Amino acid sequence: MKKKSDKAKDLETLKKQFETANNIFVTGYEKMTVLQDYNLRKAIKGAGGDYKVVKNNLAEKASEGTAAESLMKGLAGMTSLAYTSKDPVALAKALTAYAKAVPAFTFKAGMVEGRVIDIKAINELASMPPREVILAKVLFLIQASAQRLVTAVGGVGRNLAVVIDQGVKENKFSQ
Repeated sequence: MKKKSDKAKDLETLKKQFETANNIFVTGYEKMTVLQDYNLRKAIKGAGGDYKVVKNNLAEKASEGTAAESLMKGLAGMTSLAYTSKDPVALAKALTAYAKAVPAFTFKAGMVEGRVIDIKAINELASMPPREVILAKVLFLIQASAQRLVTAVGGVGRNLAVVIDQGVKENKFSQ
C-alpha cells in the first residue's frame, strides 16, 4: 500500500500533466496482455504522446480546476490516459489503429485543444491528414495567391509596353 506522501506526489504529478497536455484520450484496457500493453506504449511514444494507467478517483481529483475536469467526471472501470501537448491527429491515428488491431483496447472519451470530444469525433480526428500535409496545402494556397498577384501586376506593365510599342510602330506617337 502506498504512503500518503506518495499518493500526494502522484496527485500533484498528474495535475501538472493535465495542465500541460491539452490533448487527452481516455481509454479502457481490460483483458490486454503485457505484450499488447508494451506494443501500445511503443505506438503512443512513436506518435509523440505519453501513456499512463490511472485510478479513476485520482484522475478526477487531479483534474479539478483544469480543462480536463469535465472529461474525468464519473469514470468507471479500468482507465488509462494517452496524452500529448503536440499533434493530436498523430496520437489519434496511432490509438485508432491499435484499437482496430486489439479489440480489448477501447476509447471512453477525449479532449482536443481543451474541448471534450466523443468516440465518433476521435475517429474523425484520426481520419484527418497529418499536420505536415495540412501545412503544405495552406502554404501552397498562400503561394498560389501571391503568384497570381505578381502575374496580374506584371501583366499590366507588359500590356502597357505592348500598347506603346504598337503606337511607335504605327507612328501614332510623335517623337
